[in-house]
Amino acid sequence: MTAYGHWIAGAWRAPEKGHYPVVNPATEEVVGEAPESTPAEVADAVAAARAAQDGWSRTRPRERAAVLDRIADLLTERRGELLPLLQAETGATTRVASALQLPTAADRFRRYARGATEPDVVPLAPRPVEASPLAPGGLIGAAAVRRPVGVVGCITSYNFPVVNLAGKVAPALAMGNTVVAKPAPQDPLCCLELGPLFREAGLPDGAFNVVTGSGPGAGEALVAHPDVDMISFTGSTTVGKKIAETAGRSMKRTLMELGGKGAAIVLEDADDKTIKSAIGAVGSVWSFHSGQICTAPTRVLVHRSLYEQVVTGLKRYAESMIVGDPVDNSTIVGPVISAAHRDRVEAHVAQARSQGARIVTGGTRPRVTPGFYVAPTLIADVSPTMTVAREELFGPVVVAIPFDTEDEAVRIANGTPYGLHDYVFGVDTGRAWALAARLRSGNVGINTVQRHPETPFGGFKESGIGRDGGSFALHAYSELQSLVWTS
Repeated sequence: MTAYGHWIAGAWRAPEKGHYPVVNPATEEVVGEAPESTPAEVADAVAAARAAQDGWSRTRPRERAAVLDRIADLLTERRGELLPLLQAETGATTRVASALQLPTAADRFRRYARGATEPDVVPLAPRPVEASPLAPGGLIGAAAVRRPVGVVGCITSYNFPVVNLAGKVAPALAMGNTVVAKPAPQDPLCCLELGPLFREAGLPDGAFNVVTGSGPGAGEALVAHPDVDMISFTGSTTVGKKIAETAGRSMKRTLMELGGKGAAIVLEDADDKTIKSAIGAVGSVWSFHSGQICTAPTRVLVHRSLYEQVVTGLKRYAESMIVGDPVDNSTIVGPVISAAHRDRVEAHVAQARSQGARIVTGGTRPRVTPGFYVAPTLIADVSPTMTVAREELFGPVVVAIPFDTEDEAVRIANGTPYGLHDYVFGVDTGRAWALAARLRSGNVGINTVQRHPETPFGGFKESGIGRDGGSFALHAYSELQSLVWTS
C-alpha cells in the first residue's frame, strides 16, 4: 500500500498533516493513502504553477502539442499499471474501467494536442473610421486573439476521476495555462500518479500540480487563492454555488459542470423499436457505473398510452442486471463510491415509498458483501413534486412518470432546478427536434444517449456555467484580447 505525497513543482512533497485512507468501494479495504493538505501547501502549488505559466504560455503550440501527444502515449502504455489502481479506488466495473476510463483520458489528450495548434486569431475586416477628438481618422485594422487565462484550479468529481481531469487539464495546457488539480477525496490516487507521468512526457515542472485532502479545505484554499485566475469545477450544485460565491469576490473566471436530473421523454408515436431503444437508454442508469453519472436519464416521462409497457420493459431490464464484484467480467452493476452515499440513495428510495410511490423492482440492499451496493431500482407512479423526481440521487435509481400531453411533458421535464441533459424518443424526429427547443437543457439526445465529442457540453439553470468539449473547451480556458492598429 502506497502513501502518496502532493505533486508540486515536478516533485513529490511529503504532507505536513499526514495522510488519510482511500477505500475500495467493492472490498471496503484501504487501497492507498492520500495526502492531507494545508493552505500553505496549496499556496506552494499555486506558486509553482504561477512560476511556470509564463514560460509554458510562450512555448510554441507545436511543442505543447507534442507534450500532450506524449501524455496520451504514456497513458496508453501504462494502462496495465494504472487500471487496477483506478478500478480499486473507484469501484468501476471491468467493462467501464477498461473501455471508458483510461482510453477516454488518452483520447482527450490527443484531441487537445490537435487543439494546441488550432488558430487562435480571428481576423476582423478593416474599417474606415472618421477622425474624432480621440484620434485621427484612418483605415483601422483589428483582430481578436485568444490568450491563456493563467493559473487554473481544476476540482474534479469522483465518478470518472482521470477522464474528468483530462477533460480540464488537456485544453487548459493546450491554451498555455498551468494547472493546480484538486481531485475528489474518494479516489485521488490515479490523479496523483499523473504527476510523474506528465513530467516524463516533457511537461515543465510546475505546469501541473496535484493537492488532495479528505475534506473541503484543499478546494476552499484553492478557490480563495488570489493568484488563481480560473476555477474549473465538476461536482454538486451545492458546492458549485459556494465556489461561485468565493470566486466572485476576486472575479475569477469559472467553468462549472454541476448536477443533473435528466428526463427521457417517450412520445406517443414511439414504435416497438423506439421503445426498445428508450428502455436500453434509460437502463444505462443501472448498467453504466451504477448511475453515478450526471447525464443519466434518471427520469423517464412516458405518454400514458405506453406507460405500463415501458415500465414493464424497464422492470425486466433492471432484473437482468448482475450485481457484484466489479473485477468479475460478468458484473454489470458495481458498488457506489461509499457507505455514506449508499445510505443516502437508500434513504431517498425509502422516502419515495413512504410518499406512496410504487417500488417496481429493487429498493432493498443486494446480498453482496462486502461493498457499498445499491440494487437497480425502478420507482413508478411518482409525482413530479416528490424529492426523487427533483433531486439528483447519483445512483442506480430510475423514476417513471406518466404524461398526457406534450405540454405536460415539457412542464415536468423543466420542473427541476437542473438542466444538463434530456432525451426525446419518438418516430417523428422532426417533432423531437422541435420539442428539444422547449427543453431548458444544455444537451438533448434524440433517440440516443450517445455523445458527440465536439459538441459544447454544459448545463442550463443550476446545472452549471460555461461550456467545454471540442474547440469550445479551448474557448473556455482562454481570454479574448482585441488588438487594433492603423493601416
